[in-house]
Amino acid sequence: MSERPGSDPTPRSGPRRSSPLAPPPSFRVIRAVFLTLLSGFVLMPVYVMVTSSLKPLQDVTGRFRWIPSGLTLRPYIDIWHTVPLARYFVNSLIVAGAATAASVVIAVFAAYAVSRHRFRGRRLFTVTVLSTQMFPGILFLLPLFLIFVNIGNATGIALYGSRGALILTYLTFSLPFSIWMLIGYFDSVPRDLDEAATVDGCGPIGALLRVVVPAAVPGIVAVAVYAFMTAWGEVLFASVMTNDTTRTLAVGLQGYSTQTDVYWNQIMAASLVVSIPVVAGFLLLQKYLVAGLTAGAVK
Repeated sequence: MSERPGSDPTPRSGPRRSSPLAPPPSFRVIRAVFLTLLSGFVLMPVYVMVTSSLKPLQDVTGRFRWIPSGLTLRPYIDIWHTVPLARYFVNSLIVAGAATAASVVIAVFAAYAVSRHRFRGRRLFTVTVLSTQMFPGILFLLPLFLIFVNIGNATGIALYGSRGALILTYLTFSLPFSIWMLIGYFDSVPRDLDEAATVDGCGPIGALLRVVVPAAVPGIVAVAVYAFMTAWGEVLFASVMTNDTTRTLAVGLQGYSTQTDVYWNQIMAASLVVSIPVVAGFLLLQKYLVAGLTAGAVK
């Protein structure tokens, strides 16, 4: 086959022209250095916590070494005997789990009603729900304390000092934000799904449970993670609303500090043990959590 006159059979060689939107090499180097420094800054406290939890007490209070020696697992054994950590762990699981379940169930029904139905006071309800997040949480400490004490005096039910009081307390903080976030997420679910479920014979609750909830799993997971984290690591209300029997993990960590000694290695070890459920849950549900937060943030 003959070539056309003037055609060049050899391919052109030379550097490819970079895209005008591609960052220059210097920017990529600066970005890599910045991200490395930022990662080191974020991970440094975790490194210190892990190494301190593996040291004897005298090494923790001594001179800091980047590469420690004489590491031991003894602090992880002692934390279960210095304080009743297992009981605190069970209390935290019960309180955080119950508060999370109640917050998710109530928020799903409330957000669905606001998202799908138009009723008198709808806007006032949503504004009121959001406005409760503008006040510092400590302002609710005395009112909740008086409510629980007065209920106990009037009914004989020892609500103050029980797990139930702490569950209701955490519910007052997690529920408003959960409702608000699920309203935005349910608004993004097409109403055609509700209409299709109605045509198939489902009522409002059936459409919610069979169609809308499966489509809103990422948002519901994000709400559940938020409610659980709110209850798991809270200290102020748990210190006031509990006693020695119902104390949670966040408050129980104070037991490693006495008037004469502070067991820093056990504090670090117990802190790592406390963080395991939250970190494990976040890693398992990370995909749903990110999707739920981004979808619920835009209405």
